[in-house]
Amino acid sequence: MNSLPIQLFDSESSTYTYLLAADGEAVLIDPVDKHCERDLAHLERLGLRLAYILETHNHADHVTSAGRLQQLTGARTAAPIGCGIAPADVQLSHGDVVRFGGAEQGEKIHVVHTPGHTAGSVCYLWRGNLFSGDTLLIDGCGRTDFQSGSAEEMYHSVTSRLFTLPDATMLWPAHDYKGRSVSTIGWEKRHNSRLAGRSLEAFVELMNNLNLPPPRLMDVAVPANRNLGLPH
Repeated sequence: MNSLPIQLFDSESSTYTYLLAADGEAVLIDPVDKHCERDLAHLERLGLRLAYILETHNHADHVTSAGRLQQLTGARTAAPIGCGIAPADVQLSHGDVVRFGGAEQGEKIHVVHTPGHTAGSVCYLWRGNLFSGDTLLIDGCGRTDFQSGSAEEMYHSVTSRLFTLPDATMLWPAHDYKGRSVSTIGWEKRHNSRLAGRSLEAFVELMNNLNLPPPRLMDVAVPANRNLGLPH
């Protein structure tokens, strides 16, 4: 069985979508509406049945294809309980386990609640791979200045929940803007320019003074994603 995820990319929003496969079944994490046909083609080519579509949070920079994929494949949708995505079949909390795959007991995806970018943000841990959403990025982290964000919670989420994972844990972010695809928890603990060696107070000051413009699609994406990307 393949132990690495398949990483797919949306160039407009620099979003990574992940396809996990085991025993004839698959899970998609953070799919993008414009790539629904691409993702379905991957599933068909690999002979996989889509079991779950997982969201790491309510995205502000793209619209999800979760609802459409559910309609086309019958897969279950799952989203963090704190993100207001009411139509999702499963509302996920910290410590929950999502199971897929045909083998006995199935594959286990562990849910890690990591508030900070949004109040409900989660990461997913599978076979030593961490899908970190907009919480921990390669040499960075998600912004904390809108949509229930909190720099203090971000700091505690990363330092207390993510940086306590084994150093060899592979880090797969939801975005990268410099062409990088993967890191490790160990590298980020030692080198992340926003978090490594920085106190809570210094981190909060840094995040509160980024002065970033709002995401271009936020007014469209956030309400659409509350309905799994489907028209209201």
